[in-house]
Amino acid sequence: MCGGEERKRMSDEQALRLEHVALNVSDPVGMARWYGEHLGLRAVVEGAAPAYGRFLAAGGDHVLLEIYANGEAPRPDYWAWDARQFHLAFVVEDVQAVRRRLLAAGAKAEGEATVTAGGDEVLVLRDPWGVPLQFVRRARPLLK
Repeated sequence: MCGGEERKRMSDEQALRLEHVALNVSDPVGMARWYGEHLGLRAVVEGAAPAYGRFLAAGGDHVLLEIYANGEAPRPDYWAWDARQFHLAFVVEDVQAVRRRLLAAGAKAEGEATVTAGGDEVLVLRDPWGVPLQFVRRARPLLK
């Protein structure tokens, strides 16, 4: 990680900014619809066949989630992945309300919510395609 002094030396041209994270999935159209209806993401780009790529934005539009169906690359078995290996994380105010709402919408539970030693309440669910989703109420926010 860069120290504060090193970051100050970096010019705008040198600074890197995460634009998107991409997932190769079986049903990008359905997944984009579900993420829109239930997670509040909105499509900012909607591609056509054969990949049907979607770029989804959340909140302040600082990072995008790209989902697409690329038949030339192996599709991960997200159901087989441990959520500690990979997950998409969302900050929420009411973990239990999110749990009830998303289970009713087709998400699958990965156990109950837990509280970390630092006081964060954390819940892991899986979307209908098996992608691990983490929902966290932070005791102290990580981002501004």
